[in-house]
Amino acid sequence: MTSSHEQISFPRQYARTQRFTLGAPRAFSVSPDGERVVFVRSGSGTDRTHGLWVLDLREGVERLAADPEALLAGAAEELSPEERARRERVREGSAGVVGYAVDGAVELAAFALSGRLFAAELRAGTARELPVPGPVIDPRPSPDGRFVAYAAGGALRVTGADGTGDRALAEPDPATEADGVTYGLAEFAASEEMARTRGFWWGPDSDRLLVARVDERPVKRWWIADPAHPGREPQRVAYPAAGTANAEVRLFVVDLSGNRTEVLWDRAAFPYLGRVHWSSEGAPLLLVQARDQRTHAYLAVDPESGATTTVRVDEDPAWLELFAGVPAWTADGRLVRITDEDGVRALAVGDRVLTDARLHVRAVLDVGAEDVLISASAGEAAGADGAAGADASSETGEIHVYRVSEQGVERVSEAPGVHAAARSGAVMVLSSARPDAPGSVARVLRDGKQLAEVVSYAQRPVLSARARLVEAGERRIPCAVLLPSWWSAGDGPLPVLMDPYGGPHGQRVLAAHNAYLTSQWFAEQGFAVVVADGRGMPGRSPAWEKAVRDRLTLALDDQVAALEALAADFPLDLGRVAIRGWSFGGYLAGLAALRRPDVFHAAVVGAPVADWRLYDTHYTERYLGLPDEQESVYAANSLVTDAGLVDAREPARPMMIVHGLADDNVVAAHTLRLSSALLAAGRPHEVLPLSGVTHMTPQEQVAENLLLLQVDFLKRALGLG
Repeated sequence: MTSSHEQISFPRQYARTQRFTLGAPRAFSVSPDGERVVFVRSGSGTDRTHGLWVLDLREGVERLAADPEALLAGAAEELSPEERARRERVREGSAGVVGYAVDGAVELAAFALSGRLFAAELRAGTARELPVPGPVIDPRPSPDGRFVAYAAGGALRVTGADGTGDRALAEPDPATEADGVTYGLAEFAASEEMARTRGFWWGPDSDRLLVARVDERPVKRWWIADPAHPGREPQRVAYPAAGTANAEVRLFVVDLSGNRTEVLWDRAAFPYLGRVHWSSEGAPLLLVQARDQRTHAYLAVDPESGATTTVRVDEDPAWLELFAGVPAWTADGRLVRITDEDGVRALAVGDRVLTDARLHVRAVLDVGAEDVLISASAGEAAGADGAAGADASSETGEIHVYRVSEQGVERVSEAPGVHAAARSGAVMVLSSARPDAPGSVARVLRDGKQLAEVVSYAQRPVLSARARLVEAGERRIPCAVLLPSWWSAGDGPLPVLMDPYGGPHGQRVLAAHNAYLTSQWFAEQGFAVVVADGRGMPGRSPAWEKAVRDRLTLALDDQVAALEALAADFPLDLGRVAIRGWSFGGYLAGLAALRRPDVFHAAVVGAPVADWRLYDTHYTERYLGLPDEQESVYAANSLVTDAGLVDAREPARPMMIVHGLADDNVVAAHTLRLSSALLAAGRPHEVLPLSGVTHMTPQEQVAENLLLLQVDFLKRALGLG
């Protein structure tokens, strides 16, 4: 343990605090009566075990409603394979109460610990175990608080909130549905790529549910082995690689006696179940997608017959995004959706589009009686090539909360930063991360006036990020530039480290201090660090995002353009340029070293998608189509093909390729194929295999030492002392 007078290193602190997320409150729920705010939080900035907390707004005090250590009597938490997979999909690396669900009054919460079911009475602040068969996944109380539904053993089950009457409502038929059919769980593609982690939804009257039936038998099986333990059997996973069969998803209305009615829609035309919404404001509402994701259908469900009625169909020549919080109904029965129209990503309610080019809508946070609460960036109309419009915003990296109604748009969050909110009625929790202060602050507001601030135990970083946010080049590419704190103008130019993610859904240029801590640490090692968000990234305009259709390599073009433009204003040594990245960023780093060695002199390639044919259907086909129909497109966007390197250019640049061998998202086969191709071509590279590590590298020693090893490689590769 570090003594009080000993300065902990940033890599160790970064790893120990799980990127400074431990101890910070999150996952807020607000009670409709405005008396309680529920959230999860661990006990310190290094405590990985989260408890369930309640902030009593009447008394202004916080109470621990569920203490995992007490509930488990000090025993270590044990996770089932299904729960481990679920947490991997949502990138959850901590322990304890990492998720919960509440009833309509926010008086009862349900959660799982070690595969066991627990319920907490939030007014009283007490928790107890409900004796049910497990391992339990995703428990959810009914709106009236009388029941708790949960998934276990492939079945969707329900028990009374008092722990009596447990029974299966829908379960696989052992004779016809064994080995691959589950009820009440999301399939891989939904949880990994659609941000739909649920597989069942309570009806507003608490008398029936919508339940997803997932049949993974058509999906090809892959085997993920642990070479460090040859005595262990490989893990068998159903992985829907691009161009192959997906899981078959059906939906049923199931009552509390187990009677079921299938929900009917054209599943051949719309195989993806993207969103499900069921509230007292209207009929159950589905958003279903075509496989090419260029068509969405909004369907209203008749719970009695299972028949569906088309409410609306949207189409786009590139693709249509899925968004949080929509579709939904307003209290008077109008459809709430986010739409790309006339070059603008806007909020639509009923037949009216309520926002314009001044906002780029990102999510719906709450649909109230008089307004809709949204998350949005400052918007700008964009040309067909994704270039920025003339009225580009100066709010680079900022995300704000807005109220939208027929009367207009009102911004709720004030200071520059990245803001999010949870709301019920007049009470809102506004979480704000700012560029000039570490961490984030969660304030509780009633009618705009602060009632309380939720305590955060997150540690303060041992360094301060000094990011300068700018827009670079003709396309005005959003960038963050970080220089060493010790650098002065007389020190001359610095070797450059490009530090992007660079791909869809992965915005890195944010007006938030902690977003740049790792980049600042690399800067302190003697680099000028550049984070650039080129085309394909969210937050600017639909055209900016969709410019990468069939051309993911445009991400590399924009990294080069940003680098060259920034060199005019910052001390960048263009003769010593490296790049590092993970996942899509790893792909981008590999692409940079192979395709643009005239610009990049070394690359750290982390968990790269080297061959897009090995990545999943929903993500890959959105951007590249089907591999059998777009073979040349796949070849042009991949790092390798069966024939070897694609479009690699001289001179050969050193690469360090890093991959977790337990990764079930970007499997290690990507790195093995890339390394084989590099070896065959005689190109220098190093491979760092991480035994037992998944895609999110949560282990403390791995996270710490991985940073140190990258710096060592980069200094060697660039010839730095």
